[in-house]
Amino acid sequence: MGGTPATVALTAAGIPFVEYEYDHDPGNTNFGLEAATVLGLDPGQVFKTLVADVDGRLVVAIVPVSGTLDLKALAAAVAGRKASMADPRLAERRTGYVVGGISPIGQKTVNPTVLDETAELYDTVFVSGGRRGFDIELTPHDLRAATGAVVAAIGRS
Repeated sequence: MGGTPATVALTAAGIPFVEYEYDHDPGNTNFGLEAATVLGLDPGQVFKTLVADVDGRLVVAIVPVSGTLDLKALAAAVAGRKASMADPRLAERRTGYVVGGISPIGQKTVNPTVLDETAELYDTVFVSGGRRGFDIELTPHDLRAATGAVVAAIGRS
């Protein structure tokens, strides 16, 4: 299993995590909800990694798959003025991952990262492990440590 930049980074940092591999349906483009469904998890505990452009710089947002990203709140969390979703090709180039498999951990370029505050409601959370059909489970504290994330209310139900 594993062997992605995310798992390599976590292992190197001595951060414990659990790997979950599942068969990704190539016809499914709702990657996070697919993971929650296949793994039998609360969608609020499974987080998607989104890349946004805030005032010309890339910012990584980690929000529950059960909701959406509040772009205004994301901009405010990083002292920005305007946020929009980043071009998917740019997000892939800068993170080193493909859309649907972008992990917040082990990205090629370190970008400011914001974790939605609802992560703190769980003992552990699930994020992409770096490819479609592969999630990792870790504590919110360890996710913040691995990404340098700040916590803010950036998700919308």
